[in-house]
Amino acid sequence: MPTFGALPPSRHGTHHPKSADLDPARIHVPVARATVDCGVYVDGRRLPGKFSHAEALAKVREVQQAGGNAFSWIGLHEPDERQMHSVAADYGLHPLAVEDAVHAHQRPKLERYDNTLFLVLKTVLYIPHESVAAAAEIVETGEIMIFVGEDFVVTVRHGDHSGLAGVRRQMEEEGTHLALGPYGVMHAIADHVVDNYRDVSRRMEADIDSMEEETFSAGKRTDISQIYMLKREVVELRRAVSPLSVALEAIFTEHKDLVSKEILRYMRDVMDHQNQAADLITSYDEMLSSLVQAALAKVGMQQNTDMRKISAWVAIAAVPTAIAGIYGMNFEHMPELEWTWGYPAVLILMFSVCFSLYRTFRHNHWL
Repeated sequence: MPTFGALPPSRHGTHHPKSADLDPARIHVPVARATVDCGVYVDGRRLPGKFSHAEALAKVREVQQAGGNAFSWIGLHEPDERQMHSVAADYGLHPLAVEDAVHAHQRPKLERYDNTLFLVLKTVLYIPHESVAAAAEIVETGEIMIFVGEDFVVTVRHGDHSGLAGVRRQMEEEGTHLALGPYGVMHAIADHVVDNYRDVSRRMEADIDSMEEETFSAGKRTDISQIYMLKREVVELRRAVSPLSVALEAIFTEHKDLVSKEILRYMRDVMDHQNQAADLITSYDEMLSSLVQAALAKVGMQQNTDMRKISAWVAIAAVPTAIAGIYGMNFEHMPELEWTWGYPAVLILMFSVCFSLYRTFRHNHWL
């Protein structure tokens, strides 16, 4: 009986590849398909030409042997397992971090593997919409994983909105941050992501204000499902932003031996902006919780008003129903059956009682 997972026999023999032949580092993997950009930077300036990830690292080592200061920066977009293992084999990335980078869906965190830092950032995108009622989704999230070593930066992106081309282009035009080395790139990316947090938070504030105005407006029915949807989006935003505070704090408490004082100064500014965004999002969450309670109370009042109206109309309708029921019993000896004005008198009685009840209910604001 064949063993589960065994390789089928070859048509020309029973030879199977050796385990060494299946090593991802030895298989030609088209990493270029997942590569967005790959550059070599010497003293803050990018070298001309195109490089593969292996060629970029070889060029960096060549410049270092000549006494220069260089590093490589390779950007990947949603690489598969073989592509990521190929890069990891050349750059010496830890398998656990590589697994996180491939499968994504990670919380913001910072981990250290020897002299390599692995930073996970959640990216957010505000989806424009005319109103909360017309929106199916307000916030879309993605991920950026950053491997930072002594002479390399590897960025892995998940999501279509998390592009770093603008950050790279700005750094290449400026040159200051690139001269600070790989950790200068880490700061620039973190600063870009956190600034986006603040922008999305401000834009969501307009949605929350409009929902608050609608909830407390007199005479308008409140759709509580819209508040729940908005709170769900704020919770998703809070899960993307808040955990990053702990990761950034760890740079100052546990890993400052890897980072220069200049980079620490820049990162402190990023952490301040991060805390501001996290506090703002927390306040939004609390505000929406209050709105949910207010909306539930308003819905309860609306239901009470509707029940009073229904009860009032039922009471008015009960009068002619009762009188008609009494005179519909077909007994021979009943008052006013032989009276000529009996029928008009009963109609006038029913109308008078119903009108009297209607005025009473209107006076008591039931109708």
